[in-house]
Amino acid sequence: MLVSLHRTRIVLATLGVAFLAACGGGSDSTAPQPSSSFTVQATPGLQFTPNSITVPVGGSVTFAFGSIAHNVFFDNAAQGAPSNIGDKSNASVTLTFNSAGTYVYNCHLHPGMQGTVVVQ
Repeated sequence: MLVSLHRTRIVLATLGVAFLAACGGGSDSTAPQPSSSFTVQATPGLQFTPNSITVPVGGSVTFAFGSIAHNVFFDNAAQGAPSNIGDKSNASVTLTFNSAGTYVYNCHLHPGMQGTVVVQ
């Protein structure tokens, strides 16, 4: 009787492993997709948060400006950089990045305030 119980447990364990392995191979259409939209806050602390982000080609970044005016300039940017954003407060501006590369941006109103968008 003990040997029969042990064999039953082994068979059930083997079937359980096989069932789990078979279930893991399909694709789940409800799985979250990677985002292609990101937000960068221009903070009252005079920094961009986050100060570095990675987006896919064709992805967009929304620059959210609070009560303190900031701007975004892609100084010395490679061809394909989006347009600069002039002085803004209490507003948001969305830019689309259509070319792979690394884009460093600065706030001309606040020296030293900079960020980076890496487009892959």
